[in-house]
Amino acid sequence: QVQLVESGGGLVQAGGSLRLSCAASGRTFSNYIMGWFRQAPGKEREFVGTISWSGGRTYYADSVKGRFTISRDNAKNTVALQMNSLKPEDTAVYYCAAETSFSYRETDPREYDYWGQGTQVTVSS
Repeated sequence: QVQLVESGGGLVQAGGSLRLSCAASGRTFSNYIMGWFRQAPGKEREFVGTISWSGGRTYYADSVKGRFTISRDNAKNTVALQMNSLKPEDTAVYYCAAETSFSYRETDPREYDYWGQGTQVTVSS
């Protein structure tokens, strides 16, 4: 079992920045690929990005590429999502998730084993 807890959400104006954090506890954190997803009201859960076990590789959705950055600290069992140049369409509940796979480019939320409770990000225009 892995427990995930997100933090750092809030209200920000368009063009601003937010940094989300996800703290993990339980099994060995470095065994898991970590992903970020988001879900806006009335929409399906959407892939945002992933980071490999060591943190050396990342993969992003086209909609956030160049604006969002994922990092992880395996010594502290944390993964972060730095969001810059935020847009109103980035408004959603953001979730971190963990999975074990051969590929760090897993975009299907059904392949993820563990999820946090989510944190709300609201971007005003």
